[in-house]
Amino acid sequence: MSVHPARYDDTLRKRARYDIELQFEDDEGTPINLTGWTVDSEIWNTDRTVKYLDFTVTYTSRPNGQVKLSLTDVQTATLPVGSCHYDVLLTDLSGNKDYYIFGTLYIAEGYTT
Repeated sequence: MSVHPARYDDTLRKRARYDIELQFEDDEGTPINLTGWTVDSEIWNTDRTVKYLDFTVTYTSRPNGQVKLSLTDVQTATLPVGSCHYDVLLTDLSGNKDYYIFGTLYIAEGYTT
């Protein structure tokens, strides 16, 4: 099955925890059962020459297609101010890989310590 990934752009602040909660559904709105599937997500520069971070993936409800992507405050401190790009790759039980989400993360300076 070919997937047309959704775009989701967001802003995060350096030195603060960042989470994205995701719900994967098919074209009819039925949750995709992620039991046995793998979810991966990475953050890169625009040219994809520098990988900044891997998101930590927590499967909050595999049968209901729910996951959370997380970065700690220590991780976000390492990101450069400006924009980075990420995507979310799912690998199904047959080993098929599809990108479901992609976007730009705008990194803003956090001032309070």
